[in-house]
Amino acid sequence: LKLRRAGESTAHGIGTRHLALSNSTFTNMPSPAASSFLVASLVAATASGFASGFVNPRGGHFSTALNAKQTISVEDVLAKPKWPEEWPFSPADLRRQDEMDDSMFYSVPRFCYHVDENAVAALTEYYAREFPKIAEAKEGEEKPAVLDICASHVSHYPTDVGSYTGRRVALGMNEEELKENEQVDEYVVKDLNADPILPFEDNSFDIVTNVVSIDYLTKPLEICKEIARVLKPGGTAMFALSNRCFPSKAFSLWLQTNDLEHVFIVGSFFHYSGAFQKPIAEEIGPDPKWVGGQSINEAYLSIVRATVDK
Repeated sequence: LKLRRAGESTAHGIGTRHLALSNSTFTNMPSPAASSFLVASLVAATASGFASGFVNPRGGHFSTALNAKQTISVEDVLAKPKWPEEWPFSPADLRRQDEMDDSMFYSVPRFCYHVDENAVAALTEYYAREFPKIAEAKEGEEKPAVLDICASHVSHYPTDVGSYTGRRVALGMNEEELKENEQVDEYVVKDLNADPILPFEDNSFDIVTNVVSIDYLTKPLEICKEIARVLKPGGTAMFALSNRCFPSKAFSLWLQTNDLEHVFIVGSFFHYSGAFQKPIAEEIGPDPKWVGGQSINEAYLSIVRATVDK
């Protein structure tokens, strides 16, 4: 499948580019006013020309505590967040254009990369740097167990991942894809939108990864709580974010917000789960290029990660 430019929106006055696989249908973005999520200081800081102080309809506002004149980076977004006291998202924020059974959409295997090859390389390099650190911290114990959720035929782990990790499990929607994943020892076919419960015992894994799929999960809070449950004490969740998606299957809020806001949204999922320490973010794609809060880098990739608080 070839990647194509799917369209643009003007959410928050910033041209937001979305790339999608060619068999996905793109429709017009909803109005930004339809979203309950307004990142006031973040929007101001991305040089969009909007004033700060937008208020969440249910009380409180999101702020990165950055001056509007400052240049904000992915790393800055979660540095000093100010979260509303309560979960701020409405059911409409997490609805999608295509609410048909996901098993139908994912029934056809897609043996392709869903992001740029340079982004894939950057992700593999990131794992090659970070997984051994976790293994070193467990020296004398079992090698770290790894779970990849929303997985496919490849998990983008390093080729030598088996030398410093133990059990590796892929959980995804398409069995044909999962059977071809040579980077794991076992796989589970499951639709997490139909049932967000992970089919694993408490304290089963040291690392949980998710690659460019958090925007397809309609129960992100429940998923983050489940990830925390199956993580061992000190375990880490790593979510990779790109600027590409299947627009029909991404939840509404994702399509109305830009790449910096996506980092903030995913960080908020960890925060509101009440089960993780403070999330952090890092842009790992090569040659970053930004227009306001939107990356225009074909190889854009960022990681939002958090350590379980237990």
